[in-house]
Amino acid sequence: MEMEKQACTFICSRDTLDGAIPPLILAINARRLGMEATVFFTFMGINVIRKGGAKKCKFIPPGFMGAIPGMAKVATKMMKKKMDSANIPSLEELLEIAKLEGVNFVACKMTVDMMELKESDFIEGVSIQTAEDYLKLASKCNINMFI
Repeated sequence: MEMEKQACTFICSRDTLDGAIPPLILAINARRLGMEATVFFTFMGINVIRKGGAKKCKFIPPGFMGAIPGMAKVATKMMKKKMDSANIPSLEELLEIAKLEGVNFVACKMTVDMMELKESDFIEGVSIQTAEDYLKLASKCNINMFI
């Protein structure tokens, strides 16, 4: 008897480095383990898969530090430097790796409609699905994570 292929989904709802990198890392590793992997981008997370969007993602420190003018720019530069010295790919590179590994990128239709976006606003390979479609997929998955 052949085992059914395992599958997982990850929800990305923030367009920050700490909001976008974890679901991509997990999805890439799921694919490398032979699992199907989907990242569902919703609310501000949808900006990650817009053309040129990943380049604009910042690291915003938590708490009052994030509210200080210019702090996000400084923190982003520091975070990217730490990632580079640890040989961690950039967000743009992670998106490309995920695509090459076969991760499915899904944009939330409600968010697409709310932000008045169209399919051509997204990087190549993004499909647009309703929350209902996502839930139908998620109900069959072994792992579902909201990060």
